[in-house]
Amino acid sequence: MSTDHSRAYRDGILIEKQYDKIYRYCYFKLHNRELAEDITQETFLKYLERYRFSSPETALKYLYTIARHLCIDQYRRHAVLPLKETAEYHAASSPNRKNGSSLSGQISAPSGEDALLTAIAVRSALGEMTPEEQELLLLRYVNEVPVGVIAKLFGISRFALRRKLLAASETLKNKLGEEDFL
Repeated sequence: MSTDHSRAYRDGILIEKQYDKIYRYCYFKLHNRELAEDITQETFLKYLERYRFSSPETALKYLYTIARHLCIDQYRRHAVLPLKETAEYHAASSPNRKNGSSLSGQISAPSGEDALLTAIAVRSALGEMTPEEQELLLLRYVNEVPVGVIAKLFGISRFALRRKLLAASETLKNKLGEEDFL
């Protein structure tokens, strides 16, 4: 297998596995489905134009860094973007959604009514948290980004990241407990 062919193969696998996760991250940042789709595509185009595949962890760091910067640029261009309704958020959390892997979707509920109440409770609790806490929980527990990648993305040590993740998880748990959710 030639070097260019093996790079294309590895990048293709990476794109296939990470596309929905990068989209979800962009949607979280922008709260707009069309913009998130555009930024996700631009993220992968910039990655493919500029970076050589070295390892999955390095590739993830580049992808999330590019996506983060593009979202910040978009936000600066358009000041404040309108928030979408909760139902649209859950319906649009991924353009090719196969397994319903939103944060509220990972909490199993026995009925449709319970699932809706769970989604509302989780969304409400997350809304009371800082943007950094929300982003950390999304990256780690929804998109399953490795701790090392997130630590590099935030420019902190793995130990400091683990403390922040534990604190954010505890905050979420406490907020859900206040709602008599648990």
